[in-house]
Amino acid sequence: MNAPERVAPPWRLPAVVLAAGLAAWFALPDQLGLLTRLFTTALLVLSLDLVVGIAGLATLGQAALFGAGAYAAGIFALRVMADPLVGLVVGIGAGAAVALASGAFLLRYQGFTLLMLTVAVAQIMASLASKARDWTGGDDGLTGFAPGPLLGRFAFDLEGRTAALYALAVLVLGLYVARRVVGSPFGLAVRGIHENRARMAALGTPVFARLLAMYTLAGALAGAAGALSAQTNAIVGLDSLGFALSAEALVMLVLGGSGRLSGALVGATVFTLLHHTASSVNPYHWLFVIGGVLMAVVLVPPARAWAWLKAKRGTR
Repeated sequence: MNAPERVAPPWRLPAVVLAAGLAAWFALPDQLGLLTRLFTTALLVLSLDLVVGIAGLATLGQAALFGAGAYAAGIFALRVMADPLVGLVVGIGAGAAVALASGAFLLRYQGFTLLMLTVAVAQIMASLASKARDWTGGDDGLTGFAPGPLLGRFAFDLEGRTAALYALAVLVLGLYVARRVVGSPFGLAVRGIHENRARMAALGTPVFARLLAMYTLAGALAGAAGALSAQTNAIVGLDSLGFALSAEALVMLVLGGSGRLSGALVGATVFTLLHHTASSVNPYHWLFVIGGVLMAVVLVPPARAWAWLKAKRGTR
């Protein structure tokens, strides 16, 4: 009889990410802006992994949820109050609301149809943001706001120390919530729907309700990432709703491997560092590097590479 597979507690990966993030914060004081962008991007890719890797839904519209959170947090800071934590909650609510409203329609479809509809939703939201200039700034972007001190004490300094720690804390909390949800009976049911939707329906699982709930949770995390982006950059542009952002997030997920949550963090880190390094060396041809790495990942998937490394270690 085989020994039961050991499941890591949900706090272990967030604790590792927290330790690694704090170490990077201390070791790289000149790269805090890059770290903040990395933490924010990782949260977005994590939300995408819940949709693609866990629920098995095809999407290229994750930017719609990210942009909803970004614009909501920015407008709230500009017109209501500048408290970053309240603005974060507003961004989370906006992302979840857009996911709930759009998912109620989108998730009735599957495959290529679903994929195209998610792109359409993101394009509609980008068009609405472009037209509502009085609220969003239109093509010029939403500016003129700044987050207040975090917890009333820690101001967002020019060096980015507070912003990096703030983004890291939100990422760790979002990762912990995602791990708890994925490891719960609800998360296992969603994985089962991914594996065999017809069988889960035959067992009496409310397939549509489960998928909509997971999509809404992913929208909340994407909205949190959008709010972080707005607060740490003090600007929201139409590119936060653009197709390019959704495509880049999917590329990052492919790089790291979907369905494990940790792959979202790995993919975001690899892509962000590659982008930063390659664009610094050659700002005109850095996409060749990204394209080459992506081709290598497609030819040798991360799961196969990890299995090969484990087998090599086991033979020593």
